[in-house]
Amino acid sequence: MDLETDEWVVQINEKLKSHEYSSTEIQKWKKHCIYSIPFCVKEGSKNAYNPQTVSFGPYHYMKKHLVAMEEHKQRALVHFLRRCGGKSLELLLESLAKVKEDLRDCYKPLDDQWGNNDQSFLKMMILDGCFMLEVLRFADCYNGGCYAENDPIFSCHGKLHIIPYIKRDMVMLENQIPMMVLEKLIEFEGNQAHQDPESLNKLILKFFCPDTPKLKTFGKCLHILDLYRRCLLQHEPTHPTTIPKQIIKSNKHNQGDEIIIPSARELQEAGITFKPSKTHSLKDVSFNNNSGILRIPSIIVDDSTETEFLNLVAFERMHVGAGNEVSSFVFFMDNIIDNQSDVGILEQKGILQNALGSDKAVAKLFNSLSKDISVDREGGLDIVQVSVCRYCKKPWNKWRANLIETYFRNPWAIFSLVAGIFLFVLTIIQTVCTIIPFYQHDNSNPSPPPRTFIPRLPPPRF
Repeated sequence: MDLETDEWVVQINEKLKSHEYSSTEIQKWKKHCIYSIPFCVKEGSKNAYNPQTVSFGPYHYMKKHLVAMEEHKQRALVHFLRRCGGKSLELLLESLAKVKEDLRDCYKPLDDQWGNNDQSFLKMMILDGCFMLEVLRFADCYNGGCYAENDPIFSCHGKLHIIPYIKRDMVMLENQIPMMVLEKLIEFEGNQAHQDPESLNKLILKFFCPDTPKLKTFGKCLHILDLYRRCLLQHEPTHPTTIPKQIIKSNKHNQGDEIIIPSARELQEAGITFKPSKTHSLKDVSFNNNSGILRIPSIIVDDSTETEFLNLVAFERMHVGAGNEVSSFVFFMDNIIDNQSDVGILEQKGILQNALGSDKAVAKLFNSLSKDISVDREGGLDIVQVSVCRYCKKPWNKWRANLIETYFRNPWAIFSLVAGIFLFVLTIIQTVCTIIPFYQHDNSNPSPPPRTFIPRLPPPRF
């Protein structure tokens, strides 16, 4: 083999000579935000990563079980263009063609069929974007009066039976389209009421988190999954964690500190009290080392929980700079939930709302979510876990918890304890009252002085 003419050798040598190679790669990496999930991650939970109703983007385009929805995408595009004041489809294609390279760079990896065919790629982006935008607006009770009452998707029937499945598919990492597509469509539409930079974010969050208050702006987001994640993390802890002096002194915990905290049942037996946080933010987990109160945000566990958490964790795993907050929360919940009894405790405290029906199913769900998760040992949640572990190791906390568990768990136990103490006190009083008169009697009747012995002499004899 002639090494000087080998294609691979020539290619590597050219890259070595190029001074722009590194900077080009860095700029390209910055644009990546939608990823194909590796097989090793998907294994065992494919349904959580693969869309079941509709495809968005190139990774699941025209798959057999998703083809039926393409017809409805065409209808959504027609309705969208009708509201654009007579603007043509050609003009819309030209508008998105200006950013086609940026849209392509969002995907990692991207097959050659999309990189070499501009028309097909732009067609897919427009159809998927228009359909997604129409779904969001219809869910917000906006349809422009252009959909029939018996429409399969955009009707009361579709809202009840189809939209929830589309909603679940819209949070899958492989099923994302860049937020730029939706922004360009709204810009092309020319509706000034929706030109506010945050209007699109509000529309999306109203669809996914209707009951969660939005207290801040989110700015430009990468895609729907990115925005949804930011919404789940928007609040800071409302009750800051009280950090032990050992951690404050060193500014961080020791590497030897245990971070696998016990289960909810064991924590309760160690004297820790569970309370729901004031917000629903996954970052709002705190522990008070003085009172032993562990606050955890209240979450609803239903059929979509697995899909949402797994895709959020996958996004944090694959996107550099995304953070590790959701992954840390999932790992934390897996630690404190070992079995159905732990789920029962968290339900009783208002932290878990079980919509799956079975506590055992909830325990199994959380035990499977944290598989192969990497833990951030510099994060705030890790400090909470270290503080909890140190609290559990103090003997007094266990003794106090056992006392409460044994004697103060229900009113009858409390009544029995109080009655026992009362009878014990009465017994002591009775004993004291019985002994005191003897001492008083001895003091009032002192013993007579001892008699002096006088010997008797015999009478004299005469």
